[in-house]
Amino acid sequence: MTTAIVTTPYHEPHDDPTHVEIAARLKAIHRAIEQSGLLHRLIQLDARLATEEQIQAVHAARMLEQLHWASSEGGMLLNIDTYTTYGSWDAALGAAGASIQAVEAVVQGRVNNAFALVRPPGHHATPNQSMGFCMFNNVAVAARYALDVLGIERVAIVDFDVHHGNGTQDIFYNDNRVLFCSSHGYGATFYPGTGGANEIGKDVGYGFTLNLPLPFNVGDEGMLYLYERLVTPVIRNFCPQLILVSAGYDGHWDDPLGSMNLSVSGYARITEQLIALAHELCQGRIVFVLEGGYNIQALCACVIASLRMLLGNAPGPDPFGSVTANEPDLTILTRRLRQTHPLLQGLIV
Repeated sequence: MTTAIVTTPYHEPHDDPTHVEIAARLKAIHRAIEQSGLLHRLIQLDARLATEEQIQAVHAARMLEQLHWASSEGGMLLNIDTYTTYGSWDAALGAAGASIQAVEAVVQGRVNNAFALVRPPGHHATPNQSMGFCMFNNVAVAARYALDVLGIERVAIVDFDVHHGNGTQDIFYNDNRVLFCSSHGYGATFYPGTGGANEIGKDVGYGFTLNLPLPFNVGDEGMLYLYERLVTPVIRNFCPQLILVSAGYDGHWDDPLGSMNLSVSGYARITEQLIALAHELCQGRIVFVLEGGYNIQALCACVIASLRMLLGNAPGPDPFGSVTANEPDLTILTRRLRQTHPLLQGLIV
């Protein structure tokens, strides 16, 4: 297996040490890769900046103008949780550009799979608004590039960040070329408050969104159960030509922002399923794009496990271990979705 990592130096000036989404996240991942012994086995691609035309394929021109102005001023808040610095414009273009480059390398057959190691994250950015630490929607920009430029006809986006990818959902909500599957914490007080099971798309996109709104404290077994019973059959039914993963690791049990009890091993088991689906359905074409994860040590461990698996190896030991606790019952959610979701109805799963 050949696996590329796409890195971007443009992220470094986008940094606020008082915030949880900081440059140290990516710097620590780079150190962890070097220390793991994986670096010599990975193909390293240097990111290029996305063009404004590529960004405007999913975002309004006014949104770009706002970010460019805020970055030129330095130190401006786009909203209560999304900061900018003088380097934020290039950081955002670099993250989107790295995601495009990872997809391009995989679709063109230069590598089997790839991981875009980027920040700021992107999945909360809607067509008209940067939010939730996110400026541009990296995975959405890359998906649209695959559809409009690279000749891909169907893309599945799987988002296992602990927060709902509301921006990605909004961008593709009425698009039947993109299947969006999101597993996320859900509740009145949990950000961003979207992603109910009844949100399944509209118009020609009806049925092409699958949300798994989770109660707090779901762990490895519950998540694997949902992916086996719901996510896997929906993706099989859709039969994508490319799988993209919004890889947020803030569902780890020791993450300061999460509400789940996932372990590094649990994430590895989900990753194993997605890689197997890519081999079954789309010639192994799968690209991971980094989203959240704010316990830096746990984030690094999850990324290393994912890279090992993309390379065709076992994930290695879990340095943190797992939580031993009773998990919420997910059978009602599973039954409801199997009975009501258009891509699950009638399937034997």
